[in-house]
Amino acid sequence: MTPLSEIIANSGAYLMRYSIGTPPFEVMGFVDTGSDLVWLQCNPCKGCSNQTTPFFDPSKSSTYKPISCDSKECKSLLTLEENSCHSRNDTNCRYGILYDDGSSSKGNLAFETLTFSSTTGSSVAFPKLPIGCDQARKFHSNMFGVVGLGKGGNSLITQMGPSIDFKFSYCLPYFKSKGTSKLNFGINAVVAGPGTVSTPLKPGPSDVLYFLQLEGMSVGSKRIEFVDNSTSYDAYGNTLIDSGTTLTFMEDNFYAKLEPEVMAQIKLERVQSPEKTFSLCYKSPTNNETGVPFITVHFAGADVVLNPSSTFIEAKDNVICFTIVPVPPPGSIFGNLAQMNYLIGYDLVKKTVSFKPTDCTKM
Repeated sequence: MTPLSEIIANSGAYLMRYSIGTPPFEVMGFVDTGSDLVWLQCNPCKGCSNQTTPFFDPSKSSTYKPISCDSKECKSLLTLEENSCHSRNDTNCRYGILYDDGSSSKGNLAFETLTFSSTTGSSVAFPKLPIGCDQARKFHSNMFGVVGLGKGGNSLITQMGPSIDFKFSYCLPYFKSKGTSKLNFGINAVVAGPGTVSTPLKPGPSDVLYFLQLEGMSVGSKRIEFVDNSTSYDAYGNTLIDSGTTLTFMEDNFYAKLEPEVMAQIKLERVQSPEKTFSLCYKSPTNNETGVPFITVHFAGADVVLNPSSTFIEAKDNVICFTIVPVPPPGSIFGNLAQMNYLIGYDLVKKTVSFKPTDCTKM
């Protein structure tokens, strides 16, 4: 019996189901390999966003245990984040997270029981996991909390650790899909079989994030090498894989070589981007035959082929845009649109990430 969770596409991001507290209270949170903490909106909450499911009420859970701000747990969990008391009358451990898009979460840290479904249909409970109870939230467009699946100390993966063999996998369906998919932990998270390719996890500037070594990309049969001008060497990763980022970002010196090759192979009418986000857009063809070439991402030891549905999306009516965009170095990110319809497994013992082409809605 190994734990699992249901994955649901949600406007360029992905949600997973889990339950919190005793008795278990079902909630959803964004699947985020680019952060480290499980947090959710809790009652009472001033200024929190409306969400389609009720807020978790800690007062109704017998296993909710606030973490004291002067405890060793508070100091160890929040080494890189805000660590303070609210006031002399409130000694709860306070956390604060600021995301790259300017959204944030603030609240109290506590230990709580998280419960997941399993391969047998029974529930699997994990007691005394650190969670954040957000009571002063500023999270822009999204209306749920976050499940941090990074590899830092307070990550769900690290906390579940030995019981799941430090393994997890997910399969992200097409971003407009109404179907569901799975996130697996433990033995069921092993990705193997025909079509599977694996690449090493590399050290990077953050202990929380998952870095890979990008060697280049091919547009059709035309290969473009990724020349890393930073001070990093082969021992270090140059590209972050992140389920919580929608687009794929490539360093602008590399993108300057990639975009002309994409343009050379697409015979559509180029149009101005409807949003500042995108760099390359075209008028949608009337017959849906875009002629978009397959793009292969060459990681060390693993070639990942991106379908046109991953590399071009409809940005507005009759306009399709390239989902790979330039960013100043260092900042390459392999986002979730590029990960769609791949079963992707993380093995933190072997230090590998594996990819297998999969129809995620059929898992």
